Amino acid sequence: MPTTTEALVVESGGASARAVEVELDDPRPDEVLVRTVAVGLCHTDLTVASGALPFPLPGVLGHEGAGIVEAVGSAVRGVSVGDEVLTSFTSCGDCRNCRQGHPAYCVQWLPLNLLGGRRADGSPTITRAGEPLGGHFFGQSSFARHALVDERSLVRVPAGSPLPTLAPLGCGFQTGAGAVWNALRPRPGDAVVVLGAGAVGLAAVAAAALTPATRIVAVDRVAHRLETARRFGATHVVDTSALDGDLTAVLLDVTGGGADGVVDTTGVPALLRAGVDALAPRGTALAVGAPPFGVEVGVDVNGLLPGRRVEGITLGDGDGATLIPALVDLVADGRMPLGELVRTYSFDRFDEAVADMHSGATVKPVLVP
Repeated sequence: MPTTTEALVVESGGASARAVEVELDDPRPDEVLVRTVAVGLCHTDLTVASGALPFPLPGVLGHEGAGIVEAVGSAVRGVSVGDEVLTSFTSCGDCRNCRQGHPAYCVQWLPLNLLGGRRADGSPTITRAGEPLGGHFFGQSSFARHALVDERSLVRVPAGSPLPTLAPLGCGFQTGAGAVWNALRPRPGDAVVVLGAGAVGLAAVAAAALTPATRIVAVDRVAHRLETARRFGATHVVDTSALDGDLTAVLLDVTGGGADGVVDTTGVPALLRAGVDALAPRGTALAVGAPPFGVEVGVDVNGLLPGRRVEGITLGDGDGATLIPALVDLVADGRMPLGELVRTYSFDRFDEAVADMHSGATVKPVLVP
């Protein structure tokens, strides 16, 4: 029998999310029904809700879920009823990138996670009064009291885990940490610059502090975020709201001649360009933040010839089955104090959570049903 539950539905681009009654389909053999305990609010959710990305609306978003397994499909082997789980992105499992351990680069990533709104076969996972809604967002759509989740989206965590603290590991926190560990891979003495000290950026700073990098520079315009960056391991901070001069010149100075790695979490073209121009020879700039489709950034081609690289990266090029458990352990041990960034909001305070995220009052809002 379909599961009736309450979900936050975005009716159209630019509209807020409102709680309504919906029906979830029965779990397919490779799907799991999860009772949501907490779900992080991510900029990607807000970008889609604004209408800037072509996800089918009305629909249910949410992709940083955490909860309790209530039912499993007949082919599911990785989790059982009663298990505590985190929900992350999904992937096909069969393409070359998935088989080689890079599911974030699954050839079906966009339709399965961000744009499709349905299962791969076109069937809906969520309906309202018999009419399909956009769902299957990141294989889950967890802005709801229950979510129908692909097994490949699930990571089991120890019983009694602090699920509201861990929920953002499904996207934001693993994205920042994975960008540093899987792509930059700092060497002894490297200088790493993180543009944007939001949830993704601060996870990147904390991850960099666990590497041999000796200069870790956080860039933001919100003072308390920069203070947090220092606590998380930043050796230098740059406040762009009080910047006197060109950002590239400041970064070249503070890194001692150029950054070996730059992580841009903002998606702001001017900031990414400044980071690219501040690279040392053989340095790498990672484009993590996602602006609306079609946004372009110009680069000096001759400036790339000394081995400088500009790369895009999705979800930290992580395999959730291995990266997320490591992050869970690091959070539990206090070596990545990401729980400091989390503030919880009930579903009916969704608009307040969005406002606090935009203003910088809260680094990582987490919704609880």
